[in-house]
Amino acid sequence: MSVRDGLARVRERIVAACARAGRDPADVTLVAVSKRHPVERVREAWEAGQRVFGENYVQELASKADAAADLEGVEWRFIGHLQRNKAKLLARPGVVVETVDSERLAAELDKRARAAGLVMPVLVQVNVGGEAQKSGCEPTELDAILAATRGAAHLDVRGLMTIPPATDDPDDARPHFAALRRLAEDRGLKQLSMGMSADLEAAVAEGATIVRVGTAIFGARP
Repeated sequence: MSVRDGLARVRERIVAACARAGRDPADVTLVAVSKRHPVERVREAWEAGQRVFGENYVQELASKADAAADLEGVEWRFIGHLQRNKAKLLARPGVVVETVDSERLAAELDKRARAAGLVMPVLVQVNVGGEAQKSGCEPTELDAILAATRGAAHLDVRGLMTIPPATDDPDDARPHFAALRRLAEDRGLKQLSMGMSADLEAAVAEGATIVRVGTAIFGARP
């Protein structure tokens, strides 16, 4: 399967899911997760019209952003666990950090964004499934982190992100997606990053505005 074909199929899935949910497909941003794939595959996706890409590792995002700097209109999304000592590498134009999960990380990103002379768009990651092995703040910690991001002059908090517990049935993820939606609605946040290759339809049904898809576009990771 080519990258172009993978993108076409995922876009068709998003359109169909939006039709079932009575939503406009234009309201759902597709993040093509290029983790572990070479930058040449990013270029293939760009040529097929994709502009938003996601990475799980800081160094990989920085390296690919440099290598693809000639591609117009590219936005990079950091979707992995972020250590504060690596935040500096993400303080660059065209990067959105979706995984802010503590007040200390928010403060570090604000400091790095200030030094770089930019305002960094961010989302707060919430561990709605309560899994010990997953990153993300507890729902009870959310308001304190939002206060920290909203009080930071160089951060622009746009919404929430989550990764639900793994399951064989995508519909099992719906309660977790619905929980994130309610958390966002109660706090006036518009963007919801939730849903991946296996469960994007369930996420769209529950209000996802961002879906993060890797395998269904790029195939198995090398």
